[in-house]
Parts: sequence; C-alpha cells; structure tokens
Amino acid sequence: MGIIYADLRLSNFSDAKIDEMNVQAVVDTGAIDLVIPEHVAIQLKLRELKPREVILASGERKIVKYVGPIKVETMGRDCVTAAAVMGDQVLLGAIPMESMDMIIHPRSQKLVPNPESPNIPLFLAK
Repeated sequence: MGIIYADLRLSNFSDAKIDEMNVQAVVDTGAIDLVIPEHVAIQLKLRELKPREVILASGERKIVKYVGPIKVETMGRDCVTAAAVMGDQVLLGAIPMESMDMIIHPRSQKLVPNPESPNIPLFLAK
C-alpha cells in the first residue's frame, strides 16, 4: 500500500471567527490521533491542553503539545477532536477517521465514506 493523502478542512471549533484552512493530510490507519504542525495550531489559535507522550516509528518517546478543539471536515463528513502538535505535515489517524466513518478503499487507495453508510456517518453503540 502506498502513501494515501486526503484533502481536509480544519477549523477552530470554539471560535468560528477564525479562518478555516484547507490542508492535504497523510492518512495513516496505524496512527491514533490527528497530528498537525505547529504553524497550523498557531493559525487556528487552538487552545493548549495537557501534553501527550507519543512513540515515534523509530521507537523514540517524545512529549508533544496537544491542542483543540479542532473540527475536521472532508467529503461532507466532520468530527471534533484534539490534535498532537509535531512534524511538518498533517496526519489523519484512526480516531478521527472512525468518527467520520471513513475508510481507505483497497482498490483505489483513497479515503472514502464507508459504503455501508453512504449518507451519514455510522457508529456502533452496543
């Protein structure tokens, strides 16, 4: 599987007066949360929450800023989450993907709405 990208619209959920921004994100089902670069957190004026510890692909542990609330939108679906602040690229992890009920289509290698729930995001509450 190659690198998958998705176009996202990010905004500060607690302050609608702040301009939204369009970004291209790496889609990573092996990552848990949303990750944004420092300049995105600054531009959206996101509130700093308690820091998080992350384990990088190299095995290194690192303490990072955690900010929010951030609204993520793509293909008519949205969610509100928080984001780890690090790196130079937006990364869409599993939790916001699940919240929006998005999947990676295996053949096209694209992020798409779940075909089992094409009109509205679905989640289980059993």
